[in-house]
Amino acid sequence: MKTTDMPMWHKRRILWGAAALATALQISGCGGDDDAPPITAEKASCESLVGTSLAGGTVRTAAAVPAGSYTPPGQRNAIAGLPAFCRVEVTMKPSADSNVAVEVWMPRADWNGRFLGTGNGGGAGTIAYGTGMPEGLKRGFAVANTDLGTSPGANQQNDHPERWADFGYRANHEMTVAGKTLISAYYSTGPRRSYFAGCSTGGQQALSVAQRYPDDYDGIIAGAPANNRTHLHAMFASNAQILANAGINQAKSKLITAAVLKTCAGSDGGAPGDTFLTDPRQCKFDPETLPKCSGADNDSCLTTPQVAALKSVYNGLVNPRTGDRIFAGYPLGAEDNSFFGLPFFTSASIGATQLYMFNWALGPSWTFSIFDRDAQMDAVDAKLSSLLNANSTDYAKFAAAGKKLMMFSGTSDAGVPFADPLAYYERVVAARDNNLAATQSFFRFYLAPGMGHCSSITGGAGPGDFGQPYSPFVPKDQDHDMLLKLVDWVENGKQPDSIIATKYTDSTGTNVAMERPICTYPQFPVYQGGDATKASSFKCVDGARNNVPAPAQKYLN
Repeated sequence: MKTTDMPMWHKRRILWGAAALATALQISGCGGDDDAPPITAEKASCESLVGTSLAGGTVRTAAAVPAGSYTPPGQRNAIAGLPAFCRVEVTMKPSADSNVAVEVWMPRADWNGRFLGTGNGGGAGTIAYGTGMPEGLKRGFAVANTDLGTSPGANQQNDHPERWADFGYRANHEMTVAGKTLISAYYSTGPRRSYFAGCSTGGQQALSVAQRYPDDYDGIIAGAPANNRTHLHAMFASNAQILANAGINQAKSKLITAAVLKTCAGSDGGAPGDTFLTDPRQCKFDPETLPKCSGADNDSCLTTPQVAALKSVYNGLVNPRTGDRIFAGYPLGAEDNSFFGLPFFTSASIGATQLYMFNWALGPSWTFSIFDRDAQMDAVDAKLSSLLNANSTDYAKFAAAGKKLMMFSGTSDAGVPFADPLAYYERVVAARDNNLAATQSFFRFYLAPGMGHCSSITGGAGPGDFGQPYSPFVPKDQDHDMLLKLVDWVENGKQPDSIIATKYTDSTGTNVAMERPICTYPQFPVYQGGDATKASSFKCVDGARNNVPAPAQKYLN
């Protein structure tokens, strides 16, 4: 997801400040090695960093920002409750045609000794202030983000292959180099541990850096990863084509979701009364059972062409000539989501934000109406898959160095349907001699029941806040915080078996509607009885593995 202005949800009240989180880290044993340096304050003035020598880059500005509310340049809304920090703007040029913008924010006091790189959304093009930078700073991390070199936007990058490489993998490494260099200059010591957290495009960045630059980070969070990028966006183009004239509006989408939930909710491990699916793989829903329009089309029924279109998007993307699967289908239970719900694919947003790479590969005259799932798919892959996709299953160096990776998806996410990350995870397991335990020793996967794309802000009726990218809440303790769980795993060897996800009744993060555990795949939370709003009423239980449509080998390039 990409926005020019900070969304209103980012103004939600943050529950804990940096000092409280620093205390939590120490109390929980997340402080790291016994010889770790104490919490550190600045050793040089912020403004003096303008002269810092930076390989392949230039420090453009450096300014101290006082504690309180801060409105980043070009944004309408302020970020509240920030500690005092040093804000540094950098330009990195890994190629003559590159122009990678980076921002690094460093606490002026109470630095926890750690670096946190954060990811982006959509086609990037601007610094992302809503994907973890403020929340990381409030936890005491020095944080960084990059525009991925696609400013002013991904749709303006035709005929710029070096910028495609920056977007696909290189800009993130350049951000990491800049961040660590500036941290060393500012605190007179480098970070004792480095972490990365991203979702969507940020999830692709996360897996790409683990595969290509395994020395960059000690621990990585990859949410809803767009790592199978060219084929994911081909699914977007296909859905747009199929749904363009179908007329499935928001009212019809709600009708569909209600029918899916009536058929399956609560019988897939969830609780009676759930308004979301825990494990959609268990749901056997037939679109033919939906009410049919016998006369004029209206919002209480579906026409025959609408049912056919729905079946097609559920089935997923397949090469019509060979029958080979290209990408997974639309997930059951996500039809009426506020973001990536079925009506999204008929909106102007689809072309403006999600189809840029087809213009890169096929030229500016391409539109989804002429999308060819055979020859055009091959042409896009030939030009872009080696730059944009992160489908490698080789984590040998990453694992051998003791690095840790946590990947998550929402079961109601139609932006990156969970079937593809699940299939990818199983390929990683297969590459390690089908040894699940060996894979889980460094790489764990989590499915959040009923969560939409990345967090609670993009749809999905389930609990979707647990300290991950895009969530505007800093959780109250480590049990509710994926980032702190990762820190504990990396620094103390405590394996994160589950995380408690929260759903709030309001936008302030004050009142809790429900909590539910997110379990290490292949486990799922199964209702045990009692109050279904309490995490304690659920137990992580082994579930089925695989059972999702996997892409053909040809489309794993």
